[in-house]
Amino acid sequence: WELRRLLCGPYDDRGARLTISAGAGGVDAMDWAEMLERMYMRWAEAGGYQVAVLDRAAGDEAGITGGRHAYGYLRCEKGTHRLVRNSPFNAKGLRQTSFAGVDVMPVLGPDDLPELDLNEKDLEITTMRSGGKGGQNVNKVETGVRILHVPTGLAVKCTQERSQAQNKAIALDLLKARLLANSREPPMEEAGSRMGAVADCNTHAHRVQGCLFHPYKLVKDTRTGTETSDVQAVMDGELGGFMAAVLRQRGRQAVGDSLAAEP
Repeated sequence: WELRRLLCGPYDDRGARLTISAGAGGVDAMDWAEMLERMYMRWAEAGGYQVAVLDRAAGDEAGITGGRHAYGYLRCEKGTHRLVRNSPFNAKGLRQTSFAGVDVMPVLGPDDLPELDLNEKDLEITTMRSGGKGGQNVNKVETGVRILHVPTGLAVKCTQERSQAQNKAIALDLLKARLLANSREPPMEEAGSRMGAVADCNTHAHRVQGCLFHPYKLVKDTRTGTETSDVQAVMDGELGGFMAAVLRQRGRQAVGDSLAAEP
């Protein structure tokens, strides 16, 4: 009940569209992205949410989680996630640091999207070949669409349909939803959150979550101080404690801001 009261953002009660992208770290980063996908899938299934994978490429996964307050909880995870471990892909088993980015946006319907006037000159539209199911068409025709909103730098991609026109329409709706969410939601510190406690971790502490598998096991949220040595439980989707801590911190910040605004 307490946490539901803290889910007071304009779209916190909506479903969520989550995108995971491998960052620096080569094949380890791609593996880290897949590990994160499994973690969020386990979290969603344990919470009774409906999950669907919309797009998948090497080191790049996009999925949708349907259910009340899915976005409110998952918004706590937005940011860069860091993994430190002995690489299983290195013949010498050397320690490897890998990064993956997590982006979360609310699932909005047609009634939620206003008639935003998107200037064509502000949009950079590119096409690509889609992967996955769809027959030979997805391999021969560039049906996938990526749209970059130049003024803000926001980019969206859609490859889930067989038609380029359909993918473009969906991508435009996704871009509108992202612009709308950014304009109406209160600012929130992106995941400066869970990271391995190594000597140089502060280099990335401004927007980094992470897990430390070596030289010892630790998952720590640098925003709230929440930590656990049970790394396996976290990777199995037990994220409730970390999400609750972030939500409570957000609630305290909101109260502090309102008091500061009073004359």
